[in-house]
Amino acid sequence: MNNPSGPGHSRPDPSLSAIMSERRQLINLAYRLLGSLADAEDVVQETYARWYAMSRQQQEAIASPGGWLTTVASRICLDLLGSARARRERYVGEWIPEPLPDRTEWISGRPGDAMADPADRVTLDESVNMAFLVVLESMTPAERVAFILHDVFRYSFTEVAEIVGRTPAACRQLASSARRRIRAAQAPTTPAAQRADTVRAFKQAWEARDIDALIGLLDPDATATGDGGGLVTAELRPVEGAEQIARFFTDRARTTPDVTILECTVNGQPGLVAQVDGGTVSVLAFDVAGGRIKHIWAILNPDKLRPWTTG
Repeated sequence: MNNPSGPGHSRPDPSLSAIMSERRQLINLAYRLLGSLADAEDVVQETYARWYAMSRQQQEAIASPGGWLTTVASRICLDLLGSARARRERYVGEWIPEPLPDRTEWISGRPGDAMADPADRVTLDESVNMAFLVVLESMTPAERVAFILHDVFRYSFTEVAEIVGRTPAACRQLASSARRRIRAAQAPTTPAAQRADTVRAFKQAWEARDIDALIGLLDPDATATGDGGGLVTAELRPVEGAEQIARFFTDRARTTPDVTILECTVNGQPGLVAQVDGGTVSVLAFDVAGGRIKHIWAILNPDKLRPWTTG
């Protein structure tokens, strides 16, 4: 793959830039698999550590370094997903995936993979929005890995099978099962402008403490889930129903009058960020369908708000 370095080993490694260029894709892959940027960064660091633990000869014997890195990262994620389920059973309150701001670049697929069947694919925004990530949490680790690798990152089932240690047919079944879960949870598509208008109207009604306006914006069976992780005050169970949610948010507005609510993009969708004295204290993601808000996810756990910390 590469010519070995000359005597004295002074020539720079010609594969270094190619290897490091995979980092962004690995972060995106690991985040979708784990729902945590911090865990994704740890996975990528461990993946590179394993690469550089090999000799130059071992590295040069690998025909596709990018494929090797993806395989290793995916297997590390698969192992972590099993332990993550146990950790989340002990988590204080509800666990919500870590929200990411607009500046994060989302990528999927691989160059030259234009032959993939579009019917089996999900769009970039869909693969990182909060509603999608929450559904991923209901999947088994194997389902999640098979689905993300095939439907989002366009790996063949033969390649997926090598990664997860199952047959291609089994991996096809895993991805199909995951796809059914996604379809069952999907709300009708709402135009982006309408989603943004609905979230903006929610912000204005929240600031005005207008219960009736909030109720009108919420689906009658809406749910609002908070994630404090035991580090800050948050509801341990979801708040259910339009009126209950409206009263909850107006009560919060009264008890925290110094909060500033800003519009933002959360995982590729319109959302809100709450700040006190310039510091982010909560990020809200929304699922909007038919002009009504069906789900609100409020992330308050400070460990999950690192990307939102103002400099």
